[in-house]
Formats: sequence, structure tokens, C-alpha cells
Amino acid sequence: MKLGVVGLPNVGKSTLFNAITHAGAEAANYPFCTIEPNVGVVAVPDERLDKLAALYSSKKVTPAIVEFVDIAGLVKGASRGEGLGNKFLSHIRECDAIVHVVRCFEDANVTHISATLDPVADITTITLELILADIEAVNKRQDRIRNTAKGGANKDAAAEYAFLERLEKFLSEEKPARLFECDEGEKIYLKNLFLLTAKPVIYAANISELDMGKDEDEIPFVVKVKAYAKAEGSEVMVICAKTEDELSQMPAEDAAMFLEELGLKESGLNRLIKKSYSLLGLISFLTAGEKETRAWTIVNGTKAPQAAGVIHTDFERGFIRAEVVDYRTLLDCGGLVGAREKGKVRSEGKDYVVKDGDVILFRFNV
Repeated sequence: MKLGVVGLPNVGKSTLFNAITHAGAEAANYPFCTIEPNVGVVAVPDERLDKLAALYSSKKVTPAIVEFVDIAGLVKGASRGEGLGNKFLSHIRECDAIVHVVRCFEDANVTHISATLDPVADITTITLELILADIEAVNKRQDRIRNTAKGGANKDAAAEYAFLERLEKFLSEEKPARLFECDEGEKIYLKNLFLLTAKPVIYAANISELDMGKDEDEIPFVVKVKAYAKAEGSEVMVICAKTEDELSQMPAEDAAMFLEELGLKESGLNRLIKKSYSLLGLISFLTAGEKETRAWTIVNGTKAPQAAGVIHTDFERGFIRAEVVDYRTLLDCGGLVGAREKGKVRSEGKDYVVKDGDVILFRFNV
């Protein structure tokens, strides 16, 4: 999962990204993974892994990971190249979702690009730039198929061109593509455009340290962001980037004590990762043994052979069956042997839909 972190200057985006990189997973654990300076790799929090690793005395524990990409240079005029906008807009196209950091704190020592602080105005500034870039992408596609679509002889091209005209009109009304309604056939056209505003968004409402622990509905700027997000069906995550950066640099025990003092169960960064995972409809199945305990990321609804293919293509190609046991049941039974003795291990075939928390042993033959 790759998330693009966007936001205007001085909203706390860099501070949040610092927290992400400080909390980063050890890059060496992930072979063939080259980490660029603007990418932070973070483990998806999953207490199940530690419990399974303890049960099996695993030599290695490998969590699912999230990549956060720092999308710099976004300012008003980014779609025309202002603030290195064109260079960094292309980075967003490679991401699965967007984390839009919005300033929800007053601080006379931190300048703002506008005379007054207005988080909704900040959101619309960035969104409009993304919409303008999307309109350009739609226009390019129109130019490509215009001649083919003329006269209606090529029905598919004509249908796509009609779709593009509707989409262009919708975007021109300053509405993001993720709100555009289309039928199943048209969703293919939309997907192939790789539009920036078609991606799901989490608004990270960045509050001050003084507002930590407060009821979110008592923070006026947060209330505004929530109302905006609700209108378009997006998610909001309230976070204090400065506190997250401090937490990420503390030893685990000190960080836990600090969170407890604030009346919080877990860090905002962990909550953001979990919410992002949920937003994209992702789940994890698990494999466990003495050699390694590992979480594997799949889309909710994935069937057993395709889940096996996430581990290795040979597993999918030669899939025979999946031996499945729920994570909690496995712990209660003291391991796979105990689970077998109690008849808790299920043998599942090609049509089995993998569930979050399934511990699976795949049988295959190539």
C-alpha cells in the first residue's frame, strides 16, 4: 500500500513525514525494496504477529507495510508547474490513496500562505489543482480518440468519448472524480485515466499540542474539516504532527507512558495506518512457523489461490488446498498440532474467500 502525503506549505506535512520516517520499518527486512529519500516505510501495527511469534519461537517477524510518499511542491498553480507542481503531481498517480494534511492550529510563529487560517479553503486550493491536472488528462484522452469516435462507427470509442465529455463537465464544476457516478462499464474508462482526484482521501486534521486530548467536536477547525469530508464521503483523522514526531523518537516504553498521560491508547500514526488500510479495503492473512511469522496484505474478498500467489506465483499456479485456522483458535490450541487434534483446522478449496486473521498453510504442487 502506497499513500501520498500532500498539503500546502506550513501545515505540518513535513513534521508528520518526519514522524513517519523516524518510526520507519527496517528497510533491510524487505528485499528488493529501494527506499528513496521521500519515501517512508512503516509497519502496519498488528499485535497478532508478536503472539504467534512467541508461540512458534519464530526467528523472524515480518509485518505488512505501508509506504508513505512525501509529495512536495504543491501550491496554488501546481497544475501549471508552480512550486515544482508538475514534477510531484506525477508521484501522486503512483499512490493508492492520499493523506491530505490540513492545518487546524493557530501559531503566530508559523506563517500561513493566506492572511487568515481556513482549513476548508486550504483543502479546496489543493483539490482544485488536482482537478485541473485531471481535466488536462481527460482532454489528452479526448484528443487521442476523437477521430475514432466520430460518426459512431466505432461504438466503444463513441461510448468512451461521451463518457469523457460528461466527466470533463463534472470536473469543470470543481468536483473531484471520486464523486463521479458511472456504470460498471464506464469504471474501466475511469480507471485507465489514473486521475488524481479519483483516489480515496483521508484528511489529516493537524491540531496543536494544546488541543491534544480534547473532544474533537470542540475544536472549531476540526469541525469544519469533518463537515467538508462528510459531504464528499471522505475520512478524517485528527492528529498532532508535532507530538507524533516526538513519540516516534522515544523508546517504546516512554512513548506508551506518554500516550497514557494523554489518555490515548495508541499513537495517531498507528491509527492513521489502520484507517488507511481499512479505506482501501485491505486485510491481512498470516503465516507462522519457527523460521518466520508474517502478515500478508490482500484485498478483502480475495480467494485462496490468489492469496497464495501473494506469497509466490508457484503457490497459486499449483494450488491444491489451504489449511486454515483462525488466529485466536490457533493460540487457544497451542499451535497447529493442537488445532488439528481438536478438529479446528479446515481444508479449504479454490473458492474459499480468505478472512482477516486467517493463519494459512498452503498445499501446492508444481
